[in-house]
Amino acid sequence: MSIPDPLLIIAGNGRYPFQLVAAARRAGVKRICVVGFHNETDPALAGEVDDIRWHHVGQLGKLLAYAKETGAKHAMMAGQIAPKNLFDLRPDFAALLLLAKLKERNAETLFGAVADSLDKAGVELLPATTFVGEFLAPEGHFAGPKPRRRTNEDIAFGLRIAKEVSRLDIGQTVVVRNGTVLAVEGFEGTNEAIKRGALLGRGQAVAVKVSKPDQDFRFDVPVVGPLTMEAGAQSGLSALAVEAGRTLLIDPERVQALAAEHKITLIGVRS
Repeated sequence: MSIPDPLLIIAGNGRYPFQLVAAARRAGVKRICVVGFHNETDPALAGEVDDIRWHHVGQLGKLLAYAKETGAKHAMMAGQIAPKNLFDLRPDFAALLLLAKLKERNAETLFGAVADSLDKAGVELLPATTFVGEFLAPEGHFAGPKPRRRTNEDIAFGLRIAKEVSRLDIGQTVVVRNGTVLAVEGFEGTNEAIKRGALLGRGQAVAVKVSKPDQDFRFDVPVVGPLTMEAGAQSGLSALAVEAGRTLLIDPERVQALAAEHKITLIGVRS
């Protein structure tokens, strides 16, 4: 693939958009234009890009108009939209037409429909891992204490459960201990599920985060960052297993430092 220039980034919350912008610059992208969302995207991102346009979540018509204005032929999505905001959309006419066609209104169907709308407008939505492959989790133990036999057994058990739960579109993370499921991620997200489950695990809980079997990496990449590690530290998490090559590490040096500090085993696994 040739270097996209300009590149349009549709930015949600968190540090992922910053990490992507820096990686795209290193790859040679000259001009980066961003769609940011009120009460989601960090305003500091404006200082890292060439142009930014602020919208409310749900203003699809404005997004498509801005894409045309920039002349971008390639776009990427980076960062999350808080689940509560998906229930508090401010749809414009284009979004209302899109919503009317959807039988289910979850993150996957909504973002998939946005991707289709961009494609019809001549803008290809690239995988969200473009430019950031170096930040995908490696296979094997990569931070914190080495896993014990019981930890490995719980990881294998949790991996099987998490894959099935993700296939059912419930969530991507489970927390287990001694072959028992303590928590399953739902509407609250990964970090809150880890807190809930790890507290029940009393220092011996293992969290496993995976991708869906048919994950669309254009807009839904499993992410682990410092906030994930802090959630685990607060609740006494023992280990965190993520899917190698399919999980993006945000600020990986900080993630590994927190794992060492709080004695949380970090390991990349293959399903």
